[in-house]
Amino acid sequence: MPRASDFTKQFQKDWRRLERAGRYDMGCLKQAMLLLVANDGPLDPAWKDHPLVGEWSGYREIHVGGDFLLICRLDDADGKNGVVVFVRAGTHADLFQE
Repeated sequence: MPRASDFTKQFQKDWRRLERAGRYDMGCLKQAMLLLVANDGPLDPAWKDHPLVGEWSGYREIHVGGDFLLICRLDDADGKNGVVVFVRAGTHADLFQE
């Protein structure tokens, strides 16, 4: 059963910025998002899906392509289908450098 989805305000800003830049494959980003919402099982290893640590503990990072990343949080209540929250999108430099 598919998950519900939600977006942070920052994710929506990231989306607009990335789309305007024209340097990133937004279709590939959409594909990753649809796979997470579909909830058909673990993502293929090619996506390099892994949990983050430290300040980003509780979030997951998916490599959309090269240095193009998607950060999300899976809120699965009691192992049932829950909500995937899309938090950020961009490069490592965009997302992790302060």
